[in-house]
Amino acid sequence: MDLAFTPEELAFREEVRAFIAANLPSELSEKVRTGHHLEKEDLRSWHQTLAAKGWLAPNWPVEHGGIDWSPTQKYIFDEECAKAGAPPLSPFGLSMVAPVIFTFGSDEQKAYHLPKIYSGEHFWCQGYSEPGSGSDLASLRTKAERDGDDYIVNGHKVWTTHAHFADWIFCLVRTDPDAKQQEGISFLLIDMKSPGITVRPIITIDEGHSINEVFLDNVRVPRSNLIGEENKGWTYAKFLLGHERTGIANVADSKVRIEKLKEIARAELTDGSPLITDSAFSRKIADTEVDLTALEMTNLRTLADESEGRAPGPEASMLKIRGAELTQRIDELLVEAVGYYANPYELPEHGRNEPAVGPDYADGILAHHLYMRATTIYGGSNEIQKNIIAKMVLGL
Repeated sequence: MDLAFTPEELAFREEVRAFIAANLPSELSEKVRTGHHLEKEDLRSWHQTLAAKGWLAPNWPVEHGGIDWSPTQKYIFDEECAKAGAPPLSPFGLSMVAPVIFTFGSDEQKAYHLPKIYSGEHFWCQGYSEPGSGSDLASLRTKAERDGDDYIVNGHKVWTTHAHFADWIFCLVRTDPDAKQQEGISFLLIDMKSPGITVRPIITIDEGHSINEVFLDNVRVPRSNLIGEENKGWTYAKFLLGHERTGIANVADSKVRIEKLKEIARAELTDGSPLITDSAFSRKIADTEVDLTALEMTNLRTLADESEGRAPGPEASMLKIRGAELTQRIDELLVEAVGYYANPYELPEHGRNEPAVGPDYADGILAHHLYMRATTIYGGSNEIQKNIIAKMVLGL
């Protein structure tokens, strides 16, 4: 892929930069840059700003509100948003369940859910993992039993990001306990206001609250909320996970953080010598940046395939593995670069470490590093991704 931008692409980049400069509140970008945990309204405000511009969902079909951008335009947009400190868009509605709905859903489901996802009226969360069923997702035990025109759902989901924000949850449930594991699963859309749903927070090591447990106790769900066919949910789940794992590559954010790493490494230390002059440390930066560039090229090839209508295949697993590893490696180097200034003096409620002394650039580094230890686990652990690659590519 030729990454030399055309004059039209350069003009598009300037348009994106101008739009972000005019519409992204400085207090919101500062909150992102300094590692504060974002609230629902922080996420919704930027979501709605992009929706009003028509720049919210470039991967959606145009008839449902998508925009006909090239892979390069998507790349430019993501990179400029990351550079500017724009908040991430919650992926569960936009990038995960929406493609399932417009690909496999009924006309009624498309008409009801897609506009509300696009407008930001409805936020979503994902009900996949359970206690004992994370990497081995097909062993899930949450069950849905038919009762007339409804299902009665009972079970327990865990590590559910944004469940405390969400209006809806998409769930994998077992509808045929006698079938083989992957053949007895269905894909349900469930209103989070339904009686019988309880959300309990999980506070993570950075003192933040983004994940939760979700308990479903005799929750009544209309059968019209079933996606596609009963007991075919594993097919839809695999489709969705391909989109999730591509996003976990996180290239744009990693590029911003490696630039921050280089900026810190160029700062003078107490003895007057920048860390960048240490050959061992500068070699670590160079090696990481080379690996990140290789990941970026693979991500762009995947975007090009998607633009031609091809869903992500085993390359999604490779992107997930390398993206997660590089995210963690960059954070480890950032902690190494700031040294003892990374040691948290306190971990306040908003989840950002604030050093008692030291430079501002150390602010938030440890909290981010601690939280991102999960990247090699969520979205399917890296070990599972290697099994997927072995099966789909090597035929093992």
